[in-house]
Amino acid sequence: MGVIVQKYGGSSVADVARIQAVAARIAARVAGGDGVAVVVSAMGDTTDELIALAQRVHPDPAARELDLLMSTGETVASVLLALALQSRGVRAQALTGAQAGIYTCGTHRRAAIVAVDARRVRDLLDAGEVAIVTGFQGVRGAGPDSEITTLGRGGSDTSAVALAVALAADWCEIYTDVDGIYTADPRVVPQARRLRRIDYTAMLELAQQGARVMHPRSVELGSVYGLPIVVRSSFGGGPGTVIAAAGADLPPALAYRGDPMELDNKISGVAHDRDVARITVTGVPQANRRLHRLFTPLAAAGINVDAIAYALDSEGHAADCTFTVAESDLGRALQVVGATAVELGAREVRTRRDVGKVSLIGLGVQDTPGLAAQAFAVLAAAGIPIEMVTTSQIRISCIVPETRLEEAARLLHQAFGLGAADELPTVAPVAPAEVAAWVG
Repeated sequence: MGVIVQKYGGSSVADVARIQAVAARIAARVAGGDGVAVVVSAMGDTTDELIALAQRVHPDPAARELDLLMSTGETVASVLLALALQSRGVRAQALTGAQAGIYTCGTHRRAAIVAVDARRVRDLLDAGEVAIVTGFQGVRGAGPDSEITTLGRGGSDTSAVALAVALAADWCEIYTDVDGIYTADPRVVPQARRLRRIDYTAMLELAQQGARVMHPRSVELGSVYGLPIVVRSSFGGGPGTVIAAAGADLPPALAYRGDPMELDNKISGVAHDRDVARITVTGVPQANRRLHRLFTPLAAAGINVDAIAYALDSEGHAADCTFTVAESDLGRALQVVGATAVELGAREVRTRRDVGKVSLIGLGVQDTPGLAAQAFAVLAAAGIPIEMVTTSQIRISCIVPETRLEEAARLLHQAFGLGAADELPTVAPVAPAEVAAWVG
């Protein structure tokens, strides 16, 4: 008997009709002879509604109580799905994250999975039952001092992949409201094309740079353990997109016979992200010019920093440091940076919210000279200013005005031949002086 773990997002179980449709899909898989464990998110916008409800009672709810409250959303969805399966004659049990053996560490609302004791889930599968596990949550500690914790937004993906690893599942299926991973957000780039297969590394960069289909931590976990992940739509059929290591052999059910596997594309996709804010600390005196004193407290607060620019004034006596954080973290970041800026004797702290990030992602970035220059040239030709740049081995990200963000995504998508009808580009050499002129 093969074991499959399926995860259904909030839109997939948004109401009773959708829950019944999911139950029918699971029942068909069980009838085919597979053992099925299912991870579910809360129904529709339940999590947002629970947070709003808590804030009506208290403007700044305690993280512990908020975790306990939010965990009820997934519990409701798992119970209803179990009942829907039982009504079809399929034996099923709903389990909380704690009952499923998902153990966590870290703070409330940002916990991380440290272990999965899947014996109870495995026993259910061996008995021919379906285990319906609440996503997004786990338990920290044991006994009367244990605490329910949540994994952060998108954490149900991570729950599913972790459970699949613990069960040694054949693969993990992520069901959502889109039918796979696209070369760009199809709502912004109509020419975006669904990928048949994508490497873990490229998928991780897409997820981190704004693609919302997969949670980055789940992709990391799949990569570490070599677990194939399939992203599919719960609203229809279709093969979806397989996330796996480049060149790795796949189970026969996931292989596309006779179709190109798209493993040799230089660029996999374009991602864009509006959740970006820019912070500038100006006039740091030469005597206090120690960047770790600025960024260490941000790291301790769990705030990720992306693009960083550092520049001396014309006389070399003071420095300005500019960096980006998620706009959703801006309030906390300013609390940390404000206190540190005072200690450093900085002149002021400035912020900007009207920026976004567009990223070109693919395994070809690391070994194809000229890709960055071409990306800069495309944006420059359209008069889109580049305010900051950050790169990795497989990513080139540009900070641009938010008002031009979607336009930038469309232009780069077309320029690098990512649409179904696009031709692959020829990368021409560009003089370094031209590049310097494009990046303001």
